Order: sequence, then C-alpha cells, then structure tokens
Amino acid sequence: MERINAYYDLFLRYCRNNKNLNSKTLKAYKIDLFQYQIFSDAVIDKQHILSYIEYLNKTFAPKTVKRKIATIKAFTRFLLLEDLIEVNPFDKIRLNLKEPKILPRTIPLNIINEILKTAYDQLNGELSTYQYKTILRDIAVLEFLFATGVRVSELCSLSPYDVDLINHTVKIFGKGSKERIIQIENKDVLNALRSYKSAFESDIDNNGYFFINKLHKRLSEQSVREIVKKYAKMIHYNKNITPHMFRHSFATLLLEEDVDIRYIQKMLGHSSITTTQIYTHVASAKQKQILIAKHPRNKIKL
Repeated sequence: MERINAYYDLFLRYCRNNKNLNSKTLKAYKIDLFQYQIFSDAVIDKQHILSYIEYLNKTFAPKTVKRKIATIKAFTRFLLLEDLIEVNPFDKIRLNLKEPKILPRTIPLNIINEILKTAYDQLNGELSTYQYKTILRDIAVLEFLFATGVRVSELCSLSPYDVDLINHTVKIFGKGSKERIIQIENKDVLNALRSYKSAFESDIDNNGYFFINKLHKRLSEQSVREIVKKYAKMIHYNKNITPHMFRHSFATLLLEEDVDIRYIQKMLGHSSITTTQIYTHVASAKQKQILIAKHPRNKIKL
C-alpha cells in the first residue's frame, strides 16, 4: 500500500506551474485530495478507490462525484508520470458516471430587452456623479455579458489591454488559460463600453482591470451577480436570473438564428463540441413552439 499525502503539494505545484490551472481549479483539487486523504488514510489502491467512489455516490450529486473522481485520476496520472507509483489503480476500475442532462436555463429575449432598457432609462434621472458612473458601469457589464457570452470570471479578470474598442475585439482568457478573441460589432454595445471606459479611466489605469467596483478595485463575481439581480428586480421579473444565463441565452439565440454550432463553440471557448451541443436541445424546444404556432399546415382546413 502506497501512502501518497506527501506528494499532494508537489502535484498542486505541477498543476499551477506546468498546466497553468487557475486558482479556482487548484482550490477544488486541494479540497478533493484532502477529502480523499481523510477517507482512505492517504492510501491509493484499487480497493480504497472503489470504497471512496461508493461513498461519493451515496453522499454527493453526480456532477460533484464526477469532479472528485477526476481529481484523483489526475493525481494518479501525475504519480505515474513522476514514477512515484508503479501501477495505475484505475486501470481495472470500470466507471459509469452519467450525469442527468440538465438543460441550460436561458433568459427570454424580451426580458433581456427590458433589463437593458431599464438600465439605460436610469441615466435620464437626476443623478450624482457617483450614481451616473455606477449606471454606466452596470450598462457596460450587462451589454458585455450578452454581447460576448463570457463567463462571469472571465469578465471580472479582463485587463484594459484585452478590450480593444478601436478594432472592436476582446481577448478572453478562459479555462486552462485558453485564449480566444471575440468581436463586438453592435454600435450600442461599443458606445456603452466607451462611455464606461471614459468615466472610469483613472481607476482602470491604476488597477489593471477593465471592470471596476465602487471601492475603485476589481469588480468581483458577486458584484456582477448583484447587478443582474438589481435590474431583474426593477422590471419585477420573479424568476431567478444569473450572469451565466446571459451566456446560455447568447448561445441559444445564436443557434436559433442558424449560426453554425462550431462558431458558437469557438466563441464560448468550449474545448469539445459535445459541451456546446447541449444548446441544441434548448433550440429544439423553441423549434417545437415555432412549428406549433407557425406551421403553414395549420392554415389548411379539411
């Protein structure tokens, strides 16, 4: 039996320096490895892994189970690579980790329209300089989410050098530090971003981040969530809306406009088209509504 807790830090350092994984992934790895250590007394072999999988299946949702096992598999691959173990304990373990297919939740286009219109309408009131700048920032965030389909973490980590408003491009660093370029060609979105940048120019220069909070620091993921909630509440929309739903809406609405799924995959930064294909199920639901309401056969009376 091989006790492997002495190699955890080595593995995490390898993931950070060699694989360039982000801090969120490293934190999840650390939690998963610590949990496995407690359960198995840091012994990594077939029997302990099988028992651990059984424990996970009884305790966590399928998606969490899948992630935690993936962490242990990544760790064992590292141990093999470094010749710290001789046999991969997963070699003779059959895994069947099917997650239930959960369709992405989207925001109806008319609701996105109302949210944006409400945000713009706020600029017409009697406002202090602080209030005016805050609304400009809110509009820029909302427009950017819908225009690009970025993850909220990607939005918050943008530097001013990533946003090129002259050439209308944004450089996004996604999961695993994968880089992609997204064009923004809508004039309203570009104007919103230019107005915001002009109002916050000194803060942006001082902090090195494009989106800034009221404390003149980097805008946090939680702040973006609060911005989205604030405007949803203002239009009295009772369903929960998150920034990630703008990403889902971006993808689904493009698909409904017959944009090739491979382009959508590239814009979303998905490494596998399988991940992007879940949006086809949402688009199919829309297709059903169209055919029920619009099919010309409905006009034929026998």
